[in-house]
Amino acid sequence: MYDIKVKSNFSSAHNLRNYKGKCEHLHGHNWVVEAIFSYQSLDKDGMAVDFRQAKSILKKILSGLDHSYLNEIKFFKKTNPTSENIAKFIYDSLRKKNRHIASVAVWENENSCAIYKEG
Repeated sequence: MYDIKVKSNFSSAHNLRNYKGKCEHLHGHNWVVEAIFSYQSLDKDGMAVDFRQAKSILKKILSGLDHSYLNEIKFFKKTNPTSENIAKFIYDSLRKKNRHIASVAVWENENSCAIYKEG
């Protein structure tokens, strides 16, 4: 099994619904996102996936979140924009573009992240 990890980032604001504490108020993060793709084998050139291609797919998805108010994005109007749900949203979006996505980690700061993976 070969795992390929790419990393990118975006900045956005959100507030958590049904939460008592600071995060119930509008605030922002500079999110760091790590996406891991898993492959059983390599192509004829000895690559699982071109890093450039994996980074491009991730950046395209994150561009729709960058400098946004997450609560106004269709998915997050009904789903609380927690780090966990953001990770799942990105995972599901990546899965539509590359079925080899294994997991997505969303870091809201240098000490805290949520990871989503199937199974």
